Amino acid sequence: MIYMSKLPHIGTSIFTVMSQLAAEHNAINLSQGFPNFSVDERLTTIVARLVKDNVHQYAPMAGYLPLLEKLATLTKQSYNRTVNSKTELLITAGATEGIFAAVQALVKAGEEVVILDPCYDCYETPILLCNAKPVHISLHDDFRPNWEAIAAGVTSNTRMLIINNPHNPTGKTWTPDDFDRLEQLVEVYPNLIIMSDEVYEYITFERKHISVHDRPKLWERSISVSSFGKSFHITGWKVGYVIASEFLMQEIKKVHQFLVFSVNSISQVAIAEYLDVVNVNELGKFYQQKRDFFRELMKNCPLQLLPCEGTYFQVASYDGISTESDLDFTQRLTKEYGVATIPISAFYPDGKDHKLIRFCFAKDDTTLTEAAKRLEKLR
Repeated sequence: MIYMSKLPHIGTSIFTVMSQLAAEHNAINLSQGFPNFSVDERLTTIVARLVKDNVHQYAPMAGYLPLLEKLATLTKQSYNRTVNSKTELLITAGATEGIFAAVQALVKAGEEVVILDPCYDCYETPILLCNAKPVHISLHDDFRPNWEAIAAGVTSNTRMLIINNPHNPTGKTWTPDDFDRLEQLVEVYPNLIIMSDEVYEYITFERKHISVHDRPKLWERSISVSSFGKSFHITGWKVGYVIASEFLMQEIKKVHQFLVFSVNSISQVAIAEYLDVVNVNELGKFYQQKRDFFRELMKNCPLQLLPCEGTYFQVASYDGISTESDLDFTQRLTKEYGVATIPISAFYPDGKDHKLIRFCFAKDDTTLTEAAKRLEKLR
């Protein structure tokens, strides 16, 4: 049988490749973005109790109503935006499903979607499956938005602009001026939709996160995507949520119901209860301590650490050490020094190589300390 792949250029992700390489060489895995420390005991206690309760059947398609209501309250507290829990909120099977459902629902064949590089790898695939065109525009070298290039890349045929703030892989955050420029762009193109990937919204440091929710001019035209997995160190639960105005959400729900119909019931009930006791404003402080601890450990390492304003990722330059490609360098780092990282070129469709690598510092202190000791030997 002759079979033509719909995604012929898609192979095994770099995250899987590097994690497998780490396992093969017994390396410390600072590549894939997941914590290795314990989940909050308050949450695991809730889950243990709920196992025996009647919470194991389908949840409503849009989500467990008490959870939706508490998310509406959280959005009001965090951003002073009032959202309708029944018409503007959707619980998704992770942020990735939310992104996929939104693109599939709102982008038509032949339309364009602008993506800012370097970018996370889940953006392009749903665009291609729509028979739409991804338009890649590089950020500035310091990874701030290049508004001149963005303005030149957006046209009347652009249906969506995908933004990611705080930014994976670089840890950069947007400024008020960036949002001013975004609002100006939206005014010029009345059919443009903003997809805002904000899965690290509660993990920012010296500067408070700015969301599309902070900007009333964007409310009718934006979709925000959030992640309980990232916020609460429960990445394996794969539970996220989407906020969008009602007319956009109606279309997203149409796709969502045929992708997963509804999301794991016990996790939704557990998170709803957990929101009563957890303070999301403490998350940034927790990860800032992790960031600062890791950066202090790395002072004797020959790598140059770039600024990290949010997320739990630290980008480093090895330009002063080697002329190797970042892929070759990360493989050597894993095999010879026992620390696995991610090459930043993997976040560019053309493999652009700035001699940069990404560490995940969402690890316990023992792991970070041992990784730093190994990296001190780097030559």
